[in-house]
Parts: sequence; structure tokens; C-alpha cells
Amino acid sequence: MSTIGFIGLGNMGHPMAANLVKAGHTVQGFDLVTANLETAGTNGVTVMANAAAAVKGADAVVTMLPAGKHVLSVHEDIAPAMKKGALLIDCSTIDVGSARAAHAIAAKHGLLSIDAPVSGGVGGAAAGTLTFMAGGSKEAFAAAEPVLDPMAGKVVHCGDAGNGQAAKICNNMILGISMIGVGEAFVLAEKLGLSHQALFDVASTSSGQCWSLTTYCPVPGPVPTSPANRDYAPGFAAALMLKDLRLAQEAAQSSGAITPLGAEAAQLYALFESAGNGGKDFSGIVNFLRGK
Repeated sequence: MSTIGFIGLGNMGHPMAANLVKAGHTVQGFDLVTANLETAGTNGVTVMANAAAAVKGADAVVTMLPAGKHVLSVHEDIAPAMKKGALLIDCSTIDVGSARAAHAIAAKHGLLSIDAPVSGGVGGAAAGTLTFMAGGSKEAFAAAEPVLDPMAGKVVHCGDAGNGQAAKICNNMILGISMIGVGEAFVLAEKLGLSHQALFDVASTSSGQCWSLTTYCPVPGPVPTSPANRDYAPGFAAALMLKDLRLAQEAAQSSGAITPLGAEAAQLYALFESAGNGGKDFSGIVNFLRGK
């Protein structure tokens, strides 16, 4: 088993680190928030005093951080402290440009590197069923697979540096758009006197079926495990969906891609967040579509 450094032990990071511990790895963790360190410590993570200490002697290091600026700052700090040939895995969701800059920092210090953002939310992190979208060299990906496997339901090599982030923002643009579409359909059904269950029973087995409907139905009842049955407690917060949609729009503008539905979805989620709903699950946008 390996020694793994883990930087960023928040809602996603600490269950991911806990699954690495369960797989038999020694995990050295650090987070700026004391409560996160305490939670990780109760799950077998060896709590370290700072990021540089967490990566000392590690065969691989995983980072799970809020934004590109944080990733680059932390990578600049920890890369010189890592042993040559070690692996640096960034699981944050950030812009493609920052991801590629992080790879460059790793290469400068003789490290292998992978950008490997995740899909599956807090539930997937706890269950060890996350989907990892990995970008980097074949050599780095081969080294990363045994590290990612205890946290994963699926690991996909998406190509060169930054392509993991590219896959993530494209996937989440689909998700944001489709959730709005499903929400609009339920709002229309309500106006037409069609019950939630009737629409679900038809659409979930017809051409309108999609993950936003069949797994994460935005109204209470048809899918008992969806956040709609828990007053839209996240799952995946609307603020995080907005972040990903904005990353997709930045990428579309820089690459010249035309994404009108993605742009509209970003605007709707921005309005939803500005109304004080950033901490609600993103599926709660159905209430915004109702005019609430």
C-alpha cells in the first residue's frame, strides 16, 4: 500500500480520503479548516500541520480545492517538497487553463500529474462510486488508477493535460441544461393538471428520460432518494452548478464554441443564486421556474 498526501478535506475530500484509508493506504491530510481536520482524523487520516508536511514522503498527492487560484498556489507550495517521480492528482473542478498550468508546475519539479475532477457528489464520495475524468500522460494515468480506484465507480482517461477538466465542464453543462428542461416540464404539467407521478411514469420510460429526471427528479415523490424529498438539501449545491456553468462559458468563449443553452442555463442559475438559493440543491431551480 502507498503513502498518500491529501490536501483539501472538505465535504468531498474527507470521505474520499477515508476510502483511501479503508483500502489500506496511509493518508497524510491537511486542510485550513480545523473542523475538517478533526473529521478526517476520526476516519483514520493522519492529520498534518501544513500542506508541505502532508506531502513529505508521499508516493502520490491528491488535492481537492475550490478554484484554480487555490490549486496553483498549493501546487507551487507542495511540488518542491514532493519526492521526484511522485504523482500529483488534482481532483478539483477548475478552468482548463489553470489545470494545464498545474501540470506545468508538476513537470518542472519532476512529478507525474493528472487532472481528475469528479462526478457523483457527496454521496458518491462517501460510497466510493465517483466517476473520475482524467487528463494527463498515459504513464501518469497508469500510476493514478490504483490511487483512484478505492474512491471510484469509474475512471476514464480523457486524453492529455486539462482534458479531464474539459470533460467535467461539458458533462455539467449537459446536467445544468437538462435539469432546467425537466423542471420546466413539471411546471408545465402542473399548469395543465397532470400529476408529477403521471409525467414521471411517461417520461422516465420514453424519449424524454434523462438522469435529471430518473435519478434526481426535481419534485418530491417519484424518486424517493432525490433532494426534492429533503427540502432540496444538497447533493450538489446550486452555487457549485453555477461555478461549473461559468467555467463552461469561459471555455466556450476562449475556444469559439457556440453554446446558447449553456449560456442561458448559467444566467438562470445566477438569478437563482442571487435570490439566496446558492446553498440549495441545484434541482431546486424548479421552484424558481415556478416563480417562487
